[in-house]
Amino acid sequence: QVPVVESGGGLVQAGDSLRLSCITSGRIFNIRAMDWFRQAPGKDREFVATITWTSGNIDYADSVKGRFTISRDYAKNTVYLDMNNVKPEDTAIYYCARHDIVTNIEGDVTFDYWGQGTQVTVSS
Repeated sequence: QVPVVESGGGLVQAGDSLRLSCITSGRIFNIRAMDWFRQAPGKDREFVATITWTSGNIDYADSVKGRFTISRDYAKNTVYLDMNNVKPEDTAIYYCARHDIVTNIEGDVTFDYWGQGTQVTVSS
């Protein structure tokens, strides 16, 4: 099993900033992209942001554009999610996902690894 570990969640007030971290290890050369997702109580898990590991291409959900920033640190095998001007509707468990791609005789095979999540609660 490939480890994916999130940290940095907590209780903050609306308008505050927060940084989430996601560290991974093992077969780093297979990583294609890493994402942040979130799941609010009673709702489906939703996409937040993604970054491709080598090229650094980035995309965001419309709900967080202009407020959240995803970045990566090669040396630390870590992806960050900087959350600025947080809102009560950002309250959720935030999950980090690692997407690997492996090429073998059968072609390209993808693997997805998920962390356990970190709780972010924003009070109004």
